[in-house]
Amino acid sequence: MSRPFWVIFSGTIANRMGDMVVPFLVFYLGSRGISAEATGSIVVALGLGGPIGSVLGGWLADRVGRRFVLLTGLIATPASLGALFAAPNLPTLAFAAALVGMCNRLYPPAAAALIADSVTPTQRARAFSLLHWAVNIGTAASAATAGFLAARGYWLLFVLDAATCLIYAMFVARGIPKKAPDQRTRTNGGGYRVVLQDRVMMAFVAMTALAAIVYSMTQFAIPLAIRLDGLPPTVFGLVGIVNTVLVIALQPVLYGMITRFDRVRVLATSWALVAVGVASTGLAHEPWQYALTVVIWTIGEIGNGVVAGGIVADLAPAAMRGRYQGMISWAKTMAGLVGPALSTTLLSVVGPEAIWLTCLVAGLSGAVAVLALIPALVARATTVP
Repeated sequence: MSRPFWVIFSGTIANRMGDMVVPFLVFYLGSRGISAEATGSIVVALGLGGPIGSVLGGWLADRVGRRFVLLTGLIATPASLGALFAAPNLPTLAFAAALVGMCNRLYPPAAAALIADSVTPTQRARAFSLLHWAVNIGTAASAATAGFLAARGYWLLFVLDAATCLIYAMFVARGIPKKAPDQRTRTNGGGYRVVLQDRVMMAFVAMTALAAIVYSMTQFAIPLAIRLDGLPPTVFGLVGIVNTVLVIALQPVLYGMITRFDRVRVLATSWALVAVGVASTGLAHEPWQYALTVVIWTIGEIGNGVVAGGIVADLAPAAMRGRYQGMISWAKTMAGLVGPALSTTLLSVVGPEAIWLTCLVAGLSGAVAVLALIPALVARATTVP
């Protein structure tokens, strides 16, 4: 792998080691006396900022370069975290959360586009699989310490999150040259019109969004269920530990097995497992039961992590990699908006059981639908430069 890839890989590990504020936002707001309904509104605001950051970050990555966007997002994120911690009331908390969501999603499209620029087409699947592995290595360290730190003061989560963003920025500043790895990827014209007119890509975006809504429940509905069961934040830390340890241990082992099969069928199977695992949360009320459900959806996450990134990279023309990655990131961040809003609505109108049934139906529907794209995805993978 190239030097820029390893910069992104190591920076991602460092950054994810401090990714504590967003996963523990529900508990932080609870410590400030914010009600469950108001917590849902703030998490929705967080999700609202994400799509803006994703679209803007993808466009800027193509227009002015990957390095600029990476540095901008990684420096702006600590400032937004400080605003969230200092926010004195509900309106300012919501505004600061939206700012965190935007800044936090500004740089991932640029990182993904830089990886696609820096590796050969035959290396893409392994590169994006390694990136997913890096995310979980960092998250494992975060999950192992976040509950401990939260018990001693949530301000520690904010400080560490901000510091690791700046460490990642230092890696980028020192390791990524100002000149783009592939000058064909630098373009000053056009927006998202070409992406929106790409029917295969937009179909894949829609199905990814559906699957991502289900997966977003692991960050909002699951901690909310833990809170409603009267369990401490350390149980959510346990969920994170089980998830990340399984990914770290199993992904290198399963990678060779998974890549022997058609990647779209692997993706469909993965989405189905995530749906079944997340829906099983409705049956959990004890820590060990929550841990058991995590095993199911983690296996699905591993399959998704191995194949999904390479599919998007293969669909994107070289000059539009930032925007294609921005669009898929937009789909995932929209899930961060729709998922919590849907959870809050179902919780208040119907009850928690409706959340888990909706996850099951939505996830299985997306898994079936993506199979219809197999011929088009195979054809595009062999024609895109």
